[in-house]
Amino acid sequence: MLRIGLIREKKKQPDQRVALTPKQCAFIQSTYSHIKILVEPSPTRCYSDEEYLGQGIELSNDLSNCDILLGIKEVPADALMPGKTYFFFSHTKKKQPHNQNLMRALIEKQIRMIDYECLTYQDEQRILGFGFFAGIVGAHNGLLTYGRKSGLYTLPEANALKNYKELIASYEHIKLPNIKIVVTGSGKVASGVLDILTQLDIECVEPADFLTHQYEYPVFTHLKGANLYARKDNDLFHRDDFHAHPEAYKCLFSAYVNQADLLMNGIYWEKRIARLFDKDGIKRLDWRISVVADITCDVDGSVPINLGSTTIANPVYGVDRYSGTQVAPYQNTKEVIDVMAVDNLPNELPRDAASYFGQHFEKFILPELLKPESDILKRATICENGKLTRRFEYLSDYAL
Repeated sequence: MLRIGLIREKKKQPDQRVALTPKQCAFIQSTYSHIKILVEPSPTRCYSDEEYLGQGIELSNDLSNCDILLGIKEVPADALMPGKTYFFFSHTKKKQPHNQNLMRALIEKQIRMIDYECLTYQDEQRILGFGFFAGIVGAHNGLLTYGRKSGLYTLPEANALKNYKELIASYEHIKLPNIKIVVTGSGKVASGVLDILTQLDIECVEPADFLTHQYEYPVFTHLKGANLYARKDNDLFHRDDFHAHPEAYKCLFSAYVNQADLLMNGIYWEKRIARLFDKDGIKRLDWRISVVADITCDVDGSVPINLGSTTIANPVYGVDRYSGTQVAPYQNTKEVIDVMAVDNLPNELPRDAASYFGQHFEKFILPELLKPESDILKRATICENGKLTRRFEYLSDYAL
């Protein structure tokens, strides 16, 4: 019998999401007779304890007999059970300073840590994540912020709505002004952004036209690959070469800062990749962007005016274009850029996001768990038996 436990989120600000919904748990148990799912009770989870009980799923405060434990956000070090296999977003692969103690605890407690973010196919394409709903909520929040800043229209907060269906229904009578939007990225986040822009009937235009035309209606352009990066030595773009040597590429985004009103950023970023613009770029006399929705939310990352992540309760801050300092948001002035930098966007539509995530876990990851050996799980295992795996030995100075 394989026992899988859904743990209660224990961070100070608990996440409402869960890896498997009640119906998904029931489906798995009915399909696989040798799998038993236990759920640790939680007062904050988006699906109630009663909903799990209603599907015949057992609740238990003791998950010590489970083989695999599924969470969402980082598990506090003192809550980790030694010798277990955990799945959650550990946020350690980039040597995040705030999670160094967690990384050390994972090794000390001889935990097999499988990070959702690292579950990939051989070509590095991610299998699992909340990116699509991050894009959906991020795009909505970006448009909401622009409406509040300009005073031209009003949108409801996503977390005040029941689900994605209500979110889309809220657009029924919204007519947007003739704003110009730039979307960056090519993954699930960008897909979520494009879904919202399509729902709002915002026209997509080619990058070249975006740079040379003004419109009487709202438009967006989508920048990725060769439209966003080029080699420094020959101005060409090759995907495999970019992934192998991102430091050899420059970013082409600066051409758009005097044509766009709103930036929706959905790119993956690491320190070797050029930023979208320099910090001093916001001082340009022709700077036009007034709202940035930094959906991937790397502090001081691809968007250098990301001064820190925000919360669902207070999602936006202003950045003074000349001092670079944080100021009050929603000022209808060109001197201030509003930055939306919520780092847990899918938690605004937690039930939809959890259902989407669980579908992918059940279809693509659960079968891997049932195999004697899985390359997918092996690639995503950061540590086990008290050691970093070979793929993650670069973390040794951070973890040991």
